[in-house]
Amino acid sequence: MQRILLAAGRALRSLAEPGMLWHLLWPTLVALLLWGGLAIGYWSEAAQALLQLMRGWPLVGGWFGNGHEIASGLLSFALQVVMLLLMLPLVYVTAAMLVSVFAIGFMLERVAARDYRELEQRRGGSLIGSVTNSAGAFVIFLLVALATLPLWFVPGLGLLLSLTLGAWLNKQCYAYDALMNHADETELARLPRERRNEMWLLALGCGLLGFVPLLNLLAPAFTGLCCVHYLLEALRQERGRPIKDISAE
Repeated sequence: MQRILLAAGRALRSLAEPGMLWHLLWPTLVALLLWGGLAIGYWSEAAQALLQLMRGWPLVGGWFGNGHEIASGLLSFALQVVMLLLMLPLVYVTAAMLVSVFAIGFMLERVAARDYRELEQRRGGSLIGSVTNSAGAFVIFLLVALATLPLWFVPGLGLLLSLTLGAWLNKQCYAYDALMNHADETELARLPRERRNEMWLLALGCGLLGFVPLLNLLAPAFTGLCCVHYLLEALRQERGRPIKDISAE
């Protein structure tokens, strides 16, 4: 837990870096504009497509037939709620992808230059590797989200699924991105695996910010910034340098 708090504290301090706040903000703004525009233009078509999908589900589809007007009305209302719930992870995931491909490079450069200058850059990763890793994680995220779609109708479970899937996506993407410049291939593969439990806690903790108004605009990129600090410090420890006391910084 100390290492997670250390990473979060350093990430908060990094917000004072010139341009850092903007790079935390613009990915979410772009994702909101993208999905907001699609929702305005295609909400009815998406609702009809999802309704047709639900009619094929066992036990549920029959309630949309004749003679079940009340149940059909309730399920149609629930469908609208689920579509709104689905907007949250879609915006979050899109913002996370933009952070992974574009913004995290700027954050990594600034953070490494200020706090981890002594770390040798062994270039175990690459931009192509980052894009491939992020794209693969995104595909898995979508497949799992579609497979668990009926569970989103269970009260509260939709939010839990959104948080868990978002945390997993962040962990998969940012672990590679944070280390790709400084770690060699062996370190790049081993460190996220050895620290996976703390990476889960870090991603879940930052993911909760996604449910806080206004702070949710910064949540995807702030998670990436925390992961950069956490894993670069882990790499410094891996190479024999002691952890720094954040209170002394």
